[in-house]
Amino acid sequence: MHLLILNPSQIITVNTKGIGYKRGNDLNNIESIKDHSIVIENDLIKDFIPNTSVKKNQFDEIIDAEDNIVLPGLVECHTHLVFSGSRADEFKQKLEGVSYEDISRSGGGINKTVNSVRETSFTELVNIASKRVQHFIKQGVTTLEVKSGYGLDFKNEIKLLKVINQLNDKFPIDIHSTFLGAHTIPKEFSSNRKEYIELIVNEMLPAINKEKLATSCDAFCESTAFAKDEVDLIFNKANELGLRCKLHTDQFNSIGGIDTAIKNNALSVDHLEIISDDNISRLSNIEMVCVILPGVSYFLNHNYAPVKKLVDKNAIIALATDFNPGSSNISNISFIMSLAAIKLGMSIEQIISAYTINSAKALNLSDKIGSLEIEKQADLSIYNTNDYADLIYQTTENLNIKTIKKGIIIFDKNGG
Repeated sequence: MHLLILNPSQIITVNTKGIGYKRGNDLNNIESIKDHSIVIENDLIKDFIPNTSVKKNQFDEIIDAEDNIVLPGLVECHTHLVFSGSRADEFKQKLEGVSYEDISRSGGGINKTVNSVRETSFTELVNIASKRVQHFIKQGVTTLEVKSGYGLDFKNEIKLLKVINQLNDKFPIDIHSTFLGAHTIPKEFSSNRKEYIELIVNEMLPAINKEKLATSCDAFCESTAFAKDEVDLIFNKANELGLRCKLHTDQFNSIGGIDTAIKNNALSVDHLEIISDDNISRLSNIEMVCVILPGVSYFLNHNYAPVKKLVDKNAIIALATDFNPGSSNISNISFIMSLAAIKLGMSIEQIISAYTINSAKALNLSDKIGSLEIEKQADLSIYNTNDYADLIYQTTENLNIKTIKKGIIIFDKNGG
């Protein structure tokens, strides 16, 4: 199959010249090509050729991209999209001044969603989550990460991971599953947290590894969730089994999560809303991605992560929605990008790098996806504009008109 993306106004390659990520000020270098077309053979990018050299009769299919821009397929690297039920009542409490942590301590928060998920069947969860996956595909997402963490017992964590794997089989994008059994302590273990951690380490992780249900292991290092020593026990087991680690940390309190992530060679540290200057320095020049989630700060009216300081210290920055029912009920990527520009002070080029190559790096996939480079996977999206600034300027508008995964059109706004 030979496919030609013909004559786009711009091809934004986010080329890393083989490095596989952008750090510090290099986030601004997104490498724009004009007056060229993209040659795709089967599922790989084969060449960028001058428009004057195009011979249309050599291609099985031609997509006319005149007056459009082409970007790498977006990589959404942090979601919790498999859930049921609503927490609108808690949102009302937040508007009345009750904090996220106080809601959690009173029995709400994550555990409320856990109750709902435990009562929802496998098939119902697949159907609910499918609509959410399709929504991301329509926005130009070609790779999606989904976490468990709303089961919090053996049966239901396995159920959630199997739902995520079913979604991966059902949809043409790559959906990567992350085990988040260490999301919070379930209410039935509130007086014996050690027993729950032993359940994760001795039963859940070995079973998940045996059935190959997850590609990574996550945890929430927070005063209302897990201490650094508890996370360390879980990550030690995950590393032993060959699962790469990711960590929610420094969202409300800094309790040693950065230390634990570095010690365990985590792929990413996610949140970082209250990270200290000392810990920012520790993330300088290492290959651990800082996944920033501005939707949470907006939704909870909480601190925004100090991205400028992280960039100045040469960190690797990624962006994601953190789509979930409690702290970021936001699945609109354009809005997340707008928050990154206005509240985090990121340039448009930094945002594009953060949502493509660096998000791929956060999933350990940047050797295959996240940028448009010869011999990389042909994952890309086409947008109805000739200026990439419109992706942020036209806040909440979905300008994506085609999503292409491995050289195949998987979403076409015009239905062609």
